[in-house]
Amino acid sequence: MMGKKGQGLSTSTIVLIILAVAVLVILILGFTIGWSNFLPFLKTNNVQNIKTACSTACSTGAIYDFCTTPREVNDGVNEKFTDTCYKLANEVKYSTRNYGIDKCPSITTCTSA
Repeated sequence: MMGKKGQGLSTSTIVLIILAVAVLVILILGFTIGWSNFLPFLKTNNVQNIKTACSTACSTGAIYDFCTTPREVNDGVNEKFTDTCYKLANEVKYSTRNYGIDKCPSITTCTSA
């Protein structure tokens, strides 16, 4: 009885357990503190989503959505900023960024913009 050893874990099993724990830790950190804080070098871009939302607001005549709903723009190049569809379509400072947000012919003025 003294010379018998129990069945041990193989090296590959130990490596897989360590990898699984590492992936679990990365997932927990990413979801709790946010992926943009955890991996700041990953640049995301939501310009197409905002362009679609602004186009939809214009085509449906949703004046509130087009004129006053703040849109958080993250183009992956400039700092994040928040502005309305009306300002994104009409202000000169955004025209050089080529976001592609068109002016809305059915909404000519926004009183709260």
